[in-house]
Amino acid sequence: MGLTKTIWTTPAEFIASMQPENPVLFFAPAVLQATARRFIEGFPGLVTYAVKSNPEEMVVANLGAAGLRGYDVASPAEIEMVRRLQPDAALHYNNPVRTRAEIAYAVGQGVASYSVDSASELAKLIALVPARGTEIAVRFKLPVAGAAYDFGAKFGATEPAAVALLAEVAQAGFVPALTFHPGTQCTDPAAWSAYIAAAARIADAAGVRIARLTVGGGFPSWRRPEAAPDLGAIFAEIGRARDAFFPEDPPALVCEPGRGLVAEAFTLATRVRAVRDGAHVFLNDGVYGALAELPLIGALTRLRVLTSEGVERTGATVARTIFGPTCDSTDRLPGEFALPEDLAEEDYVLFDGLGAYSTATNTRFNGFGALAIETVLRAA
Repeated sequence: MGLTKTIWTTPAEFIASMQPENPVLFFAPAVLQATARRFIEGFPGLVTYAVKSNPEEMVVANLGAAGLRGYDVASPAEIEMVRRLQPDAALHYNNPVRTRAEIAYAVGQGVASYSVDSASELAKLIALVPARGTEIAVRFKLPVAGAAYDFGAKFGATEPAAVALLAEVAQAGFVPALTFHPGTQCTDPAAWSAYIAAAARIADAAGVRIARLTVGGGFPSWRRPEAAPDLGAIFAEIGRARDAFFPEDPPALVCEPGRGLVAEAFTLATRVRAVRDGAHVFLNDGVYGALAELPLIGALTRLRVLTSEGVERTGATVARTIFGPTCDSTDRLPGEFALPEDLAEEDYVLFDGLGAYSTATNTRFNGFGALAIETVLRAA
């Protein structure tokens, strides 16, 4: 995927002029930078970007231009890319399981912040990472509520295990910290409060004063036509909970948004390949492409339909099933979508807010997936 030099006003302008046959992601740098500043100005601590959600270099470059100086990285490839684009950025290597070679690479790149959720992985870090000035954050988990899916199914120590790990981190001479992830697309501010209360219990039980508390990602993106999620309410609750549960010498706060930071800056344009017998809609993109995440966290229903001339269809709608272009029967978007009754072959269905887990998960299965990226002043 490459970014062209032409800057279009809107996706509709590009569609009317170029009538693309393959899917197109429209990137609005101004929207990304505005969202980044909203996090930087609103969150009561350090904002780091979860690179995995959209690892395009143009994203990192624009986040840097907006003033972001921290990144949550999960692999040597992500470390290399951020180091090349922002040599002085703070890198938090928060994938809790790493090979010894990956740890050695990170140490060589000056990474001084790691997360861990098991005794075996902590032993690796103690053996391979210099303790002086290096932070190790113990990742813990709670039962998930208010999120689309549970990150704790794969990562996170229980509270008792986290107590033991945190005590060992401090005893080994590392900078002790705690971290959690409330679950993806989390819309309930109380979820962060519950985790921050648990962090205080863990630190107290371990007898350790934690230097930092990373409150994860999970910040929601705008996926439905109703009002956008209230990020300000989440920021306020995180700050309130930190002060309430750590009344003396509170830890510094860190967040690591991915989806909530990058999603709104991109719109995906797909083209209608067929409307089968007036019912099923076949698009030129699906679950093997930029829409791969929809079956995991539910449908994204902020969509519009444009004719090939770039004119929006605004008439009555009908519920329709959407299939992707491949020959695999599982290539189907979840649920049904309200699409115009007069939807026609060669129309374009645009999914707004699709900057996260779209370029990163796109494949060329069955020969489809030739995804282009175009720059626009406005993505929606």
